[in-house]
Amino acid sequence: MPTQSRSDRAGLTAAEASQRLAVHGLNQIAGAVRSSIPAQVREQLRDPMILVLLLAAALTVATGDRPDTVVILLVVAMNTTVGIVQHRRAEEAMAALGALAPQEATVRRDDLPTRIPAVEVVPGDLVLLAGGDVVPADGLLAVAEGLTLDESAMTGESLPVARLVGEEVTAGTLVVRGRGELVVTATGAGSGLGLLASMVHDAPSRRTPLQDRMRRLSAALVALVLSLTVLVVVLGLLRGEGLVEMLVVGASLAVAAVPESLPAVMTVALATGAHRMAQRSAVVRRLSAVETLGSVTVIATDKTGTLTVGSLSVAALWSAVDAAPGEGDDTLLRDLVLCNDASTAAETDGRGQGDPLELAILARADAAGYDHRSVRASWLRCAELPFDAATQQMTTAHRCGGAELTVVKGAPEQVLPLVGDVDRERARAIADRWAAEGQRVLAVAHADCLDLAPAPGSMGLAGLVAFADPPRSAAAAVVQRCREAGIRVVLVTGDHLLTARSVARQVGIIADPEDDAAGTAVFARVAPVEKVGIVEALQAGGEVVAMLGDGVNDAPALKRSDIGVAAGRGGTEVARQAADVVLLDDDLSTVVAAIEEGRRIFANLRSFLVYAVSGGLSEVAVMLVGPFLGIALPLLPSQILWINLLTHGLTGVAFSGEPGSPDAMRAPPVPRDAPVLTRRHVVVLGTAAALLTATSLAVALVVGGGQARTAAFVTLGLGQLGVALALRASRTGAKRSPGLVVSVAVSAVLMLCPLVVAPLQSLLGVSALSGAQLGLAVGAALVPGLLVSGLRRLGVVASL
Repeated sequence: MPTQSRSDRAGLTAAEASQRLAVHGLNQIAGAVRSSIPAQVREQLRDPMILVLLLAAALTVATGDRPDTVVILLVVAMNTTVGIVQHRRAEEAMAALGALAPQEATVRRDDLPTRIPAVEVVPGDLVLLAGGDVVPADGLLAVAEGLTLDESAMTGESLPVARLVGEEVTAGTLVVRGRGELVVTATGAGSGLGLLASMVHDAPSRRTPLQDRMRRLSAALVALVLSLTVLVVVLGLLRGEGLVEMLVVGASLAVAAVPESLPAVMTVALATGAHRMAQRSAVVRRLSAVETLGSVTVIATDKTGTLTVGSLSVAALWSAVDAAPGEGDDTLLRDLVLCNDASTAAETDGRGQGDPLELAILARADAAGYDHRSVRASWLRCAELPFDAATQQMTTAHRCGGAELTVVKGAPEQVLPLVGDVDRERARAIADRWAAEGQRVLAVAHADCLDLAPAPGSMGLAGLVAFADPPRSAAAAVVQRCREAGIRVVLVTGDHLLTARSVARQVGIIADPEDDAAGTAVFARVAPVEKVGIVEALQAGGEVVAMLGDGVNDAPALKRSDIGVAAGRGGTEVARQAADVVLLDDDLSTVVAAIEEGRRIFANLRSFLVYAVSGGLSEVAVMLVGPFLGIALPLLPSQILWINLLTHGLTGVAFSGEPGSPDAMRAPPVPRDAPVLTRRHVVVLGTAAALLTATSLAVALVVGGGQARTAAFVTLGLGQLGVALALRASRTGAKRSPGLVVSVAVSAVLMLCPLVVAPLQSLLGVSALSGAQLGLAVGAALVPGLLVSGLRRLGVVASL
C-alpha cells in the first residue's frame, strides 16, 4: 500500500496527487488495441472453408460460369463480414467494463473534502464513501460506520455485505448504506476491474464444434474430389479426348462435387435459427452460437435470477410471543417494521429504497395487510444504533404515548443471548434448521423500555424471520429436461455453499443438500478467476460448455466458454457484451429452447450434406463409369453446372428451414470430436449416390443415340431432387413444412426447361426427348428417392 506523507485521515495534498497521477496514470481501464480491417480480412480468409470457396470461385471463372462465381464471392464476403463483427466483441466488453467506473468521487485533498473526476483518483488517496456511491478504486477501509456494500456484480454474492475497518474493497462495488473512508491501493489496470478487463481481453476465442467438424470434412472432401477429378481427366486423355476439354470437365466436376453452397445454407440456417430464438426471448450476438448450442453438454449456471426469481422474499415467520392466533405475528411484524430503515416504492414515488432484507420485510407486511406506515407514525423513533457489521445487529428505541419500546434485530447468534434460556434454545433449533436449508435468518427481540444497550437475558424474543430467493417455478422441470437431453447442469455462484446446495436440491441438480461430495455439481463462493478455471476444466474433459451469468465477475468465464449466455433483464452490460446469447427473460428454460433450436439446425445441415455430397459423388461416378459402358462423355460441363445450380441452390437452402424432430431433446448431444458425417450418414449418402449413378446410366443406355446424354442429364438432376424429399421424409414424427416441397417443385420445372426452351437447349447442349423417353427418365428419377425412403422405413438404412 502506498505510504502517505501525512496522516491517512488528512489525505493527499494536491501536489502529491498530481505527482502520483503522472506516475500511475489515469484511473481508467485501457481499451483493447483494434487491429486494422485488412488484417482482420486476411485472418478470415485463412479459414479452410473460405479457401475451398475461393478455389470453387476460381474454377467457375475458368468454366465461364459467372452466376456461380458471383454467388460464391457474395458468400465469401458475407462470412468475412460476420467474422469481423465477431472480432469486436471483446472490445465492446472492455468498453462496458470502463463504463462501470463512477464519473466522480469525493476525496480528501489538503485536508478538505473535494469532488474530483473518478479518473483522477490515485493510489494513496483517501476516498469518502456514502450510501449510493460507486467505489472508484481498490483500497483498504480506514473508517467503516455501518458500511454495507452490494458486491453482487463483482462476486456473485446475492446479499449486501457488511465491511469493517481494515478490509479490502474492490472498485465497481456499490455502497448500500453507512459511510466509510477508503485508502486507495490500486487504480486503473491494477484494480479489480482492470484485472477483469485483462481476463476478458486475453481469453482466447474457441472455434465452434461446427467449425472444427467442417474443417475436417472440408479437408476430406477436397482430397476425395481432387483425386476423383484427376482420375476422370486422366482417363479422358487416355481415351483421346482433348486436354482443354477434359480440364474444363474436371473443373466442372470439382465445383459440382464440393458443396460450395454449404456456407450459404449454413448462414441461412443460422440466421433463421437466430430469428426463431429471438422470438423465444434469446437474442443471438454471434451467429455461430446458434449451432454451438446444439452441441452443449454442460450448462454452468449462475443462481440468482436464473435458477431463482432474483429477489429476496420472506420465506417464513416464527413468532415466540404467546398470544391468540395472529397476534404473535402482529407483534413480530410491528418490531420488524420499526427496526427498519427501508422505504417502499409507494413512499418514495419510485423504486423501493434500502437494504433488500428490510424491503422484503415491508413487502411481507403489506401482503399481510399490516399498515407499516401507521405503525411507524404511532411509534416514533427516539434513538437508534445503526446496523454494525461488528455486532451484526441494529437497535432502535420508540415511544407511543406513554409506552416505551426497544427493538433489536440481527444475526441469531448475536440477538438470542439477549433473551431468556427457554426462548433461546427453542429459537436456536429453528434458526439452525432454516440456515441448513440455505435461508438467511434474522432474530428479533424487544423490551418495554428505552435501552440501547440491553443486558444479556433482559429482553423478550419476538421471533425469527427467514429470507430466501425462491427457485423459479419452472426451474426443476428445466433441469429434468436437460438431464433427459444428456446435458449436465452445474451451479456456479459466489453465494454461500449452504444456500447454493439448497437451491441445487430444490431444482434437482443434486438429490440432497449433502450430495456432491466430489464438488462437481455445486461450486460456491467462486471468484472470477475460479469461474474461468471451472470452464477450462470442463472443456479439458471434452465438454461443450454453456456459461450463464449476469455480473461483471461472470464476463471472463462467459467469453472463455463455448457459449456465453448473459441475463438481459437483470444483468450487467459487461456480461451482455461478453456473451454470445442474451436472455431477455433471464430464464434457464429459454436456454433449453435455444439448445433445441441448435440441434434442429445441426440435423438440417447434416441432411443437406448427405444430399449434396451424394449428388456430387453421383455426378463424378457417372463421368467415371460412363466411358466404360460406351458413353464417352456422359455429361457436358455446362450440364453439370446446371444440375449443381438447381440442386444446391434453392433446394439446398430450403433444408435450413426444415422443422426439428420431436425426439431431438431426448437424445444425447453430439460429441465435439464427432464428425459431421458419421458412418451411418456415409452409408445413406453412398446408397443414394449409387442409386443415382445406376439409374442415370441405365436410362442413358436404354435411350441411346444422340439423346443418351440428355436422358442422363434429366434423370440425374430430377433424381437428386427426389433424394432431397426422401431425406426430409426420414424425420420420424416431424411436422411438415412446405418450403422444401415448393423448392423441389420449382427446381424440377427449371430442370425440364432446357428441353423446350431453345436458348437453354443451345447453352446446355441438350435435345428434345420423346414422350416415352421423357417418361422413362422421370420414372427412373423417382427410383433413388423411393428406395432410400423405403430402405429407411424397413431399417435397412439407418435414419438420419
